[in-house]
Amino acid sequence: MAKAIAQAIVGQTTLIAEAGTGTGKTFAYLAPALLWGGKVIVSTGTKNLQDQLFFKDIPAIRTALAAPVSVALLKGRANYVCHFHLERTLQNGRLTTREDVGYLRDISRFIKMTTTGDKSELSNVPESALIWNLVTSTKENCLGSECQYYQDCFVMKARKEAQKADVVVVNHHLFFADVALKDTGIAELLPSANTVIFDEAHQLPDTATLFFGETVSTSQILELCRDVLAEGLSHARDGAEWAKLVVPVEKAARDLRLCFPPEQVKMSLPQIAPSSEFFPALVNLIEKLQTLLDTLEKQAERAETIDLCRLRALELLGQLKSWGKEAPAATTTKNLNGEPDDQECVLWVEAFSSSLQLHRTPLSIAPIFNKQREDSARAWIFTSATLAVKNDFSHFTSQMGLLDEKAVTWPSPFDYAGQGLLYIPSGMPEPRFNGYTDAVVNAALPVLIASGGRAFLLCTTLRAVKQSAERLREAFAQRQLPFALFVQGEAGRTELLEQFRKSGNGILIGSQSFWEGIDVRGEALSLVVIDKLPFAPPDDPVLSARINVMEKAGKNGFVHHQLPEAIINLKQGAGRLIRDETDRGVLMLCDPRILSKPYGARVWQSLPPFSRTRELSVVEAFFRSLPVV
Repeated sequence: MAKAIAQAIVGQTTLIAEAGTGTGKTFAYLAPALLWGGKVIVSTGTKNLQDQLFFKDIPAIRTALAAPVSVALLKGRANYVCHFHLERTLQNGRLTTREDVGYLRDISRFIKMTTTGDKSELSNVPESALIWNLVTSTKENCLGSECQYYQDCFVMKARKEAQKADVVVVNHHLFFADVALKDTGIAELLPSANTVIFDEAHQLPDTATLFFGETVSTSQILELCRDVLAEGLSHARDGAEWAKLVVPVEKAARDLRLCFPPEQVKMSLPQIAPSSEFFPALVNLIEKLQTLLDTLEKQAERAETIDLCRLRALELLGQLKSWGKEAPAATTTKNLNGEPDDQECVLWVEAFSSSLQLHRTPLSIAPIFNKQREDSARAWIFTSATLAVKNDFSHFTSQMGLLDEKAVTWPSPFDYAGQGLLYIPSGMPEPRFNGYTDAVVNAALPVLIASGGRAFLLCTTLRAVKQSAERLREAFAQRQLPFALFVQGEAGRTELLEQFRKSGNGILIGSQSFWEGIDVRGEALSLVVIDKLPFAPPDDPVLSARINVMEKAGKNGFVHHQLPEAIINLKQGAGRLIRDETDRGVLMLCDPRILSKPYGARVWQSLPPFSRTRELSVVEAFFRSLPVV
């Protein structure tokens, strides 16, 4: 694999490289990148993986090769404490909880000691704490070179380090946010980069779709109102009745959310009835926001921060107006240079408990991404453990526009037949059956007892996570079973994993975010239960629009899109089980469609070549054969 990547780097070509778990793919791309890559951008799936690359993997390879390369870590601006916003929050004191007051004190101390300002260094303030929104900047509210703290700015320091470094570690969100928004410093890095490497490349289609689309939300409008009120009262108290000005905008934004039911909803534009209150509510919000903008235009010269609010209002208004036009379900997007693109999009709304998002999403990112790649000659490396379906890369390559590029797969070195068992229980109902989650729990319970816990239960929906947790708690209490239960949503992802590892007999129940990017080796994890094949919900507006386009072109939407997508997700979930050559365990797939449907063979043939059984007694015997923990 390293040789193939070295050839692509030297020849400035594109390589798609799938490598099974345990291949050592990180070292396989880092060794040639550090020796021959020139200026290298490595983009990975998450900030945690970024940190692992920067603090662990790259130093190990750099030392082993004695490679004299400099390395920089670059994250999005929301990861760095902002001097200006911290100062403003300390002065304004707009804090709602005692916890936030304590966190703010910690951040004030941290900023005096840190050299990077990276919030991941401050472990006692949770990454999800709301206080971070008040002490970090966004593209919209950053003062740039006008800021009094510009020379000390952590974001600018990180970007300068990245400019000078030979190897820059970023994540996919940052990479595509920059390509779409030009706000992360990568736009300045790309022209000089000889090599771009995407690890966890299977995530790229979803990440790129997110950023090449456009989203405007009622939350952004409410945040703008909050900032307008604060800045207006601070710098132009006599310029307007600021409270009376923002209240109608806030009400209009909330009224727009109330046009949809209280539960979470996704709907494409054509699905919204023409008689719906949504359309007049959108017009009303546009009018109220225009009134606010008119005042901001008059007062903008009073302070830089008021002018920033004006620019944000102008952008939000533009997005609302373009969405609010009598637009068809498919419209055009703009390309990277801001010019109209012949690119179909779907317009859709997503309602959350207290906010509403209006989306414009491209149906294909291939044309946009190809323009990026044509920019200048360089090597592009795409690698992951899950890019192909039965050694066929066409699903990934068609999504990314990489149709004629070289694609190679290197299988895992593990002895899957000896180390693992695939168990498909008998007598399971179809997943559409009402009591399906209960049936999953009933089938899984004797296996969980046989494994002594040490299990992941991976569900395809949050509802199934909650229901499974309730059922297992009851069952454990009735049978006096000593297993510790860790449930997504009851603590942060990192904390749950840490507790799970320490427990020795834990059962972790999670949905999508636990299917990938998690490495639990050894006896702590000996069983992975998957409730059903992870097909995307058929009511997803973007999926529906993509399938319509495929079917108009004579393709089968299920065979060419939904099935390969589900298989790649399933391979990720299954990949949690065997992480090194000494791991042993059982993969339990509860979905009977893997045997009853014509496509089932394609599914299990894409999984690692485990031994297979339908007998619970074989599973129990397998666990008895494992060394006693």
